Amino acid sequence: MNRPTLEVADIVHAVGNRFWEHHGSHLAWQHRKVLDAIVRCRTAALGGHRDQCVRCGHQAISYNSCRNRHCPRCQGNARSRWLDERRDELLPVSYFHIVFTLPHELSALTLQNKRMLYDLLFRASAATLLELARDPKHLGAEIGFLGVLHTWGQNLQHHPHLHYIVPAGGLTPDGSKWIASSNRFFLPVRALSRVFRGKFAAGLQQLFQPHKLQFHGSLQSLAEPRRFHAFLRLLFRENWVVYAKPPFGGPEHVLNYLARYTHRVAISNHRLVAFQNDRVSFRWKDYARGGKQKIMTVSADEFLRRFLIHVLPKGLVRIRHFGIFANRRRGDMLSRCRDLLSAHCANKPATTTHWRCPVCAGPMLIMERLTSSQLCFQSSLIMPDPQRCSLDSS
Repeated sequence: MNRPTLEVADIVHAVGNRFWEHHGSHLAWQHRKVLDAIVRCRTAALGGHRDQCVRCGHQAISYNSCRNRHCPRCQGNARSRWLDERRDELLPVSYFHIVFTLPHELSALTLQNKRMLYDLLFRASAATLLELARDPKHLGAEIGFLGVLHTWGQNLQHHPHLHYIVPAGGLTPDGSKWIASSNRFFLPVRALSRVFRGKFAAGLQQLFQPHKLQFHGSLQSLAEPRRFHAFLRLLFRENWVVYAKPPFGGPEHVLNYLARYTHRVAISNHRLVAFQNDRVSFRWKDYARGGKQKIMTVSADEFLRRFLIHVLPKGLVRIRHFGIFANRRRGDMLSRCRDLLSAHCANKPATTTHWRCPVCAGPMLIMERLTSSQLCFQSSLIMPDPQRCSLDSS
């Protein structure tokens, strides 16, 4: 994919300081850290390295990446490494894609309590899948799955939801057999929605009683127990959206899908269209109109505001494994599943991504690490390639 002509870094560089002067008092230090990282990413400020082609000897200087998980530039290499690690964890079965979405009425409360409510979203939805799959009326099996947190919609507004990738089946309670689900149907969506709503509301109640939830601004009245319980009753009148997409054809399709979802940020650079007269235009899909692609234009300050509401609390894990594939026992359970499925998968070599030489397409290897000061002197000898998509610094 060609390098985009406009990037989020260009907008932050142009108006970031002004935005922080006007709105910084309402933001956290993580937001400033993200803005600084995006501006410095793949510039001389972070240092770099001299690369040389092993085939023709061509040399170039590359700048280091910031490695911030909210930076649009840094996700490609992180995604490639993560997918290589997951490649041998996929089973030779079909996979379902299930999406759990929080209702819009919870958006403001979630933004004021990100760490607790994003974690509750994971716990309530995962427990819902495990409980219904374990029920003999449905699958009667212990299942394992992977979940990815997204907090945005196409228009960059707050829209927290979880994408789950679930194998079509699971183990019997004693682990002696593999129980396959239908390739067309996994679990009833209405039951998933109802149980998820109940578990999340119960979790909210548990957080409210020891006064762990924060209520600011227009939500201050919810700190009163009577109003909070009325708010919970209102939530129970809503139908909570749980969506089960058609199953994937097999492990290779799952990998292709995960490549699109696991390491996304709120908006990619390739969706940006224009930045003129202090206004930003970007492409978005209007799913309320059948996924029709449109152009949205907002002020630069509004664009940065929307971008920053998706900054996650430090240490919050947004890709998690559950059930029999939870981290502490995933290796053993995967081996057992493969044995029962009679599929012993040979280890595949990692597909490490290299920068290719612009002259002969040979692999470029790092010859020398350079500090930001050294780059000032080196740049006069070997100019950095503006098309270079540098490797992450190590």
